[in-house]
Amino acid sequence: MTIPASAMSRAVELRDLINLHNYHYYALDDPQIPDSEYDRLLRELQDLESQYPDLVTSESPTQRVGALPLDGFGEVTHRVPMLSLDNAFTDTEMQDFDRRVRERLDYSEAVLYAAEPKLDGLAISLRYEGGVLVQAATRGDGSKGEDVTLNVRTIPSVPLRLIGDDWPEVLEVRGEIYMPLAGFNQLNIRAQASGEKGFANPRNAAAGSLRQLDPRITAQRPLAMYCYGFGEISSGPLADTQSEGIKRLTDWGLRISPEMRVVKGVEGCLDYYRQMGERRASLDYDIDGVVFKVDSLDQQRQLGFVSRAPRWAIAQKFPAQEEMTELLAIDIQVGRTGALTPVARLQPVTVAGVTVTNATLHNEDEIKRKDIRVGDTVIIRRAGDVIPQVVRSIAERRPANALPFVMPDHCPECGSDVIRDEAEATIRCSGGLFCPAQRRQAIKHFAARRAMDVEGLGDKLVDQLVAVGLVETPADLYKLTLPAVEGLERMGRKSAENLLQALEKSKQTTFGRFLFALGIREVGEATANALAKHYGTLDQLMQADTEALQQVSDVGPIVAEHLVTFFKQPHNQEVIQALLDAGVEWEPVEMPDVDSLTLAGKTFVITGTLSLPRDEIKQKLLNLGAKVTGSVSKKTDYLIAGEDAGSKRAKAEALGVVILDEDQLNALLAG
Repeated sequence: MTIPASAMSRAVELRDLINLHNYHYYALDDPQIPDSEYDRLLRELQDLESQYPDLVTSESPTQRVGALPLDGFGEVTHRVPMLSLDNAFTDTEMQDFDRRVRERLDYSEAVLYAAEPKLDGLAISLRYEGGVLVQAATRGDGSKGEDVTLNVRTIPSVPLRLIGDDWPEVLEVRGEIYMPLAGFNQLNIRAQASGEKGFANPRNAAAGSLRQLDPRITAQRPLAMYCYGFGEISSGPLADTQSEGIKRLTDWGLRISPEMRVVKGVEGCLDYYRQMGERRASLDYDIDGVVFKVDSLDQQRQLGFVSRAPRWAIAQKFPAQEEMTELLAIDIQVGRTGALTPVARLQPVTVAGVTVTNATLHNEDEIKRKDIRVGDTVIIRRAGDVIPQVVRSIAERRPANALPFVMPDHCPECGSDVIRDEAEATIRCSGGLFCPAQRRQAIKHFAARRAMDVEGLGDKLVDQLVAVGLVETPADLYKLTLPAVEGLERMGRKSAENLLQALEKSKQTTFGRFLFALGIREVGEATANALAKHYGTLDQLMQADTEALQQVSDVGPIVAEHLVTFFKQPHNQEVIQALLDAGVEWEPVEMPDVDSLTLAGKTFVITGTLSLPRDEIKQKLLNLGAKVTGSVSKKTDYLIAGEDAGSKRAKAEALGVVILDEDQLNALLAG
């Protein structure tokens, strides 16, 4: 058959592309394209070689698995090759696979298949001799892999010596080393805290951890392993079926997937696939599909192999969790706490079965770290119900005119100044009482029990009041009328009257409660009370600069900056004046005698059951200048412990914190 020149050149191009991506994926742990794109390239090459068999060469990616091992590790020759699996992407392809199996076996009944999740980790082969782990090797190119024995020995779920005494003299077990999601998240949190670059996904984290030249680093990584197959076994097969052979491994201390099942026929396969797809997001590890293997080992032998995969097994892949698309724009959303979050507007793309048009970009630092720009081709990831996110951009496809992104200086919702704490990456709008995006949350906080204590003003009622335009700022609450409130959904006359009475009652408050109700960032109850006692009047507080504010107990440079920024915004000043005009007032603050602040500078934590309500105890401590927090730390001076104190008492004892019972507390309060 004559091969067209276009087919020959495309085959060469595809081989080069796939080999390049194999190198990045297997050798460097730095994939350049999502799995879905790689699968498309490989499928195109397979189709070409199927159409023109003379195109097939021994070095074609379709004839081998993965890439060559790294030079940093010793080389291991697999006595039994570690082959890959063919993939199915649709129910029809699964039905075709099952049909081929039955035809080759000349079998009219439903075939039994061993089914289990396809973990997204790193394939590994463990060799036990005399029950002792003597070698661990990666898949490599299927024939030769990397010797990672010292690193694998550090993984707790891999036994160094098999349990029992009925194992074969030589036992090679194949499986997947992976990183649980909880461990992956903690690893990235630690990396971020130390200024290091985190991992893009758990598969990269697992592969990178296993390929550390220093096993001490691997030992610090949360790796685990599930076993799913066999290499060399000196005594022959462990059972007559795949599933029973795998189950025997648990007797010797090896882990197998708890999700493994034996299913009947292709319908059983498809049912299992759908079940695992529904449960995928709830698992503590990443899976990208399901593996089905003919359960009978005798039938496996009859079916045999093709050049790179067994005829008796297949992986049915889930819809791609990663896809490529174009970043059309970056918009800014303002959250209920004022946080400005950049959002990617995307050329619509289907990811994990869902059309995605938007994805989170988290914050400005994340955009800079990933160097993401409008016009870029980006990789989008969506796992389960998690909000889609931009994993990274592909710099090679970047337009020449793409500029770095810059966050705005003013809130796009209300025009207020934006502020950024040095201690965090989030940028926030300073227009707390004015910004429409923050309105509902600001009003709910204002009416809360520890703030203005407006009884009967719950979250749903606040949502209604804002939705119909009756309330835009907390001051509007005091403008509500009986007809307007009575006309709301599920609000009768009596309920409306009760609400207006509660609002009227709330006008009599304290300076500290009023300050707390304003919802100024980082100003909690203790800080609000400290400010009230220090300044005495609202005018003096609003005129204070950052240096003066830091003279107040519990106010540092960050909180001082929040206060100054909040009070200088004209719309915040207008809302505060409207509240005062509506009749909100408090008794003049009695300026404390410095000598009476006997607990100034001391930090307390309250726990357990006490005879007095915690709020009452807390207020007494605050009146004496103390600071009351919710958790025990090295900075805690005293723990007030009632009955059933629990873990806080244990932690206080470990840290050497002074522990007071109720009698000792009363003595302390009495001076």
